[in-house]
Amino acid sequence: MKKAKNTLRVWKRLLGYIIGHHKGLFTIVMICILASACVTVIGSLFLEMLIDDFITPLLQQQSPSFDGLLSAICIMGAIYLAGVLASFVYTRLMAKISQSTLKKIRDDMFIHMQKLPIGYFDTHTHGDVMSHYTNDTDTLRQFIGQSIPQLISAIITIIAIFVAMFISNVPLTILVLIISAGMVVATKLVGGASSKYFIEQQESLGKMTGYIEEMVNGQKVIKVFCHEDETKEQFDKNNEELCHDATNANRFANILMPVVMQLGNLQYVLIAFIGGLLALSGIGGSITVGVIIAFLNLSKTFNTPVAQISEQISMIAMALAGAERIFDLIDEKPEQDGGTVTLARVKYNHEDKLEESNDMASNWAWKQSQPDGSFAYTPLKGDILFQNVDFGYTKKKMVLHNINLHASPGQKIAFVGATGAGKTTITNLINRFYDLNNGEILYDGIAIQNIRKPDLRRSLGVVLQDVNLFTGTIMDNIRYGRLDATDEECIAAAKLANAHHFINSLPDGYQTMLTQNASSLSQGQRQLISIARAAVADPPVMVLDEATSSIDTRTEKLVQQGMDNLMLGRTVFVIAHRLSTIRNSDAIMVLDQGRIIERGTHEELIQKHGVYYSLYTGAFELE
Repeated sequence: MKKAKNTLRVWKRLLGYIIGHHKGLFTIVMICILASACVTVIGSLFLEMLIDDFITPLLQQQSPSFDGLLSAICIMGAIYLAGVLASFVYTRLMAKISQSTLKKIRDDMFIHMQKLPIGYFDTHTHGDVMSHYTNDTDTLRQFIGQSIPQLISAIITIIAIFVAMFISNVPLTILVLIISAGMVVATKLVGGASSKYFIEQQESLGKMTGYIEEMVNGQKVIKVFCHEDETKEQFDKNNEELCHDATNANRFANILMPVVMQLGNLQYVLIAFIGGLLALSGIGGSITVGVIIAFLNLSKTFNTPVAQISEQISMIAMALAGAERIFDLIDEKPEQDGGTVTLARVKYNHEDKLEESNDMASNWAWKQSQPDGSFAYTPLKGDILFQNVDFGYTKKKMVLHNINLHASPGQKIAFVGATGAGKTTITNLINRFYDLNNGEILYDGIAIQNIRKPDLRRSLGVVLQDVNLFTGTIMDNIRYGRLDATDEECIAAAKLANAHHFINSLPDGYQTMLTQNASSLSQGQRQLISIARAAVADPPVMVLDEATSSIDTRTEKLVQQGMDNLMLGRTVFVIAHRLSTIRNSDAIMVLDQGRIIERGTHEELIQKHGVYYSLYTGAFELE
């Protein structure tokens, strides 16, 4: 059974979000809660005075005057009205505090999530990540908006009631203390057992959300391969696990409230019985009817906050479990970037030396600081060199072994090989999605670990097989490649990618809204927009990862023309199975189990009659 790592640490951090950002509002809340709690106690004590000082004497008078009683009732009503107003104010303020706190937490989560390495999303399902923003934050909403004010109110009320009880009658107060101790023990035992299971419930809920998200995305595949029964079986298994954890968590939570309530009822009966005996025997001092009624009312009032605390135990446990998962995400180690080399716009001065320029049409260069405080500029050309590169996603299993290759500016390098040979991994290393285990990669003679990741990735364009388009217009999606691009530049990029014609054929042209990853467009149309998005960024280095493998032959020609336009004059790395994207490459690298086993041009590799020859002739026969 998994337990919370550090409940106290989670508490402190959560309260830091709640109080730290709302000190003024929270101070007003505390004052209102204190006022509301005091009104509750004052009302009970006022009841004693009302009975002993007004009602009892009036019963003994033949011609009673109710003026004093009426005034007392009006005063009591005013006190209760003040309590209602105080409760209204702190309830409204806590709603504002809770929503503001959740906004801050969601902001922190999302901002930090953008800094996480790709490896984090490789090991966590999208549904589980989404569960942090939905299920986990929802538990905090209820905790902050309901549990915290009730807990504070309950604690203040309990303290105020004990003070009032001691002032009223000590023997009866001792009786209440004894029974209250039993309530505390019951709350601790049952509530402690419940909190352990709420942690597992939140994790099971995240697992379930992740599974549902994955199955919804893969619904077509499930139906094509008739895996409905297997999918349902796995869902039932996950659902059973969630049901088991939730049942255990709520079993203890549901037991607690009745136990506390019955102990409170026992306390009420004992106070009435013992108070009556003390009043009749005179042992307890001057115990009047008003004292007994006030004490019974205080006892009942005391049970209410105790019951509130016991009722909130499960909510607190669930909220702490959710908060711990949220803080685990926020505490995930961000993507490391020790690079200092940046990109800068440059031009040649009258001394034929490079200097920075504000002209947006200027060329790019790598800006490196020198020991004397000056800067050196290396023109951005797109020269990529791998030297003895080894890499593994885990240290125990290497994926790439001793990779050596050189792509000169403007060259087209193709990678071929079986699935899992390491083709995509090589291109991921150029982007620094992962760091090397051994060796180095030089970009224009600069080790890429010395280049700031945002600047490195700004110099690279990527067109993937799986296209991701965002909710927005087609123009917005093309501009995603460079946010400061003008409409004219986006249209020019679309023309370069051969996307202009089909975009203009749409009812709203470039202002056509795309939703649900542009599911209304064909795969080829989506790919053309992706190419236009890369084209508007105008990078010197392009990575094309099987960009035409899922497109029909007719559309492939259109897409291929767009890619040829895009590749012109750039250093290009191509991962493709189709021969049309391989044959005209300057160099072809054949990979097998993470090693380059053959390299050369298409003609050179055909003449060798090696692995590439077998791949090519087999593919040729299939076509």
